[in-house]
Amino acid sequence: MEAFMANETSKLKKKFYKRSTFVTHLPFAYVFSPSHGWAWEMEPNRWRVGLTKFATRMLGEMVDLGFETTKGDSVTHGQIIGWMEGFKAISDLYSLIDGDFQCINPALEKDITKISKDPYETGWLYEAAGTIDDRCLKVDQYTHLLDTTIDKILEQQQQEEG
Repeated sequence: MEAFMANETSKLKKKFYKRSTFVTHLPFAYVFSPSHGWAWEMEPNRWRVGLTKFATRMLGEMVDLGFETTKGDSVTHGQIIGWMEGFKAISDLYSLIDGDFQCINPALEKDITKISKDPYETGWLYEAAGTIDDRCLKVDQYTHLLDTTIDKILEQQQQEEG
């Protein structure tokens, strides 16, 4: 898969996205997983990973987070490395990286709401060194996935109301 390296300046360039009542600004320098996570290559083969705004909206306000993985542990794509609890749902947390787990965002210990309030910057979850899951999508591919996902949710809501 093509390298997705970026410096701080290019990290700030974002794509505006709106569908129905959902609005976000997606960083071009990030890649996005089909399960609505994101990854940013901070330096060659070192990734910062978090949840997209869409994921945080589906989970609701974050209330708890736990990791089963610690610094130096080997991780593989799709491996359960922890869990998240939002006001609306509880979900497993999966690794987007095949390599070594580096650290958990220390700021989340003091303020877990950063995950929901600032998902693409201060609300990141963890860092890992290695290779990104090749199922990750560039911004334009991810917005197509969002379109499809949101349309399915809207269709389901219409069926339930009708």
